[in-house]
Amino acid sequence: MIRAVIFDLDGTLLDRDGSLKKFIDDQYERCKHAFKHIQKNTYIDRFIELDARGYVWKDKVYQQLVDEFLIKGLTWKEILDDYIHHFPFHCTPFDNVEITLQRLSEDNLSLGMITNGFEVFQMNNLKALGIEPFFQSILVSEREGIKKPNPEIFCRSAELLQVTMKECLFVGDHPENDVKAAKAVGMTTVWKRDSYWNEVDADFIIEDLGCLPAIVKSINKKEGR
Repeated sequence: MIRAVIFDLDGTLLDRDGSLKKFIDDQYERCKHAFKHIQKNTYIDRFIELDARGYVWKDKVYQQLVDEFLIKGLTWKEILDDYIHHFPFHCTPFDNVEITLQRLSEDNLSLGMITNGFEVFQMNNLKALGIEPFFQSILVSEREGIKKPNPEIFCRSAELLQVTMKECLFVGDHPENDVKAAKAVGMTTVWKRDSYWNEVDADFIIEDLGCLPAIVKSINKKEGR
């Protein structure tokens, strides 16, 4: 019986790839005095490559870009600060995020979030999406001192939501950090399909978050709720 739905943020609710491309394009234009000797597409492509889908923090990315492209007029710290302050303005949700959260809430389900990353940055992104009020629990790895796939952060989320592991449905895009880790602690898992990964061993696979309310209802119907 599902009583709580817990979400990952990047790649699950936040269209990080699309948001990042919008941001990089905008940053290039705003910092053109320092980047004008670099073709825009070259800058964008190299940034995305170094970023490694968010698994390399931007201090390393910008240090590498400054060194490779011999950027003058801006330090890597200044460009990083620009990223931290301006990225939230480009945050874009996936389709049906808000209506899905609304429907799950109306079905009396508790909602939680577990996201790896830096607290202020991730919270600013979440606020930019306008969905923070839907969640009863939000765990950010920097604040918690642990990160996915550590089982403790999943346990902590369930405890805060006052449910058991078996009463949780976890939704994420990463095969290891989200799906495998949540399954290992006894949660029902939903993989939000990402073309970067092959098929994943999840209980459910979805393309659109709008499927979630029906999935929860089908599980609970089978269990006699």
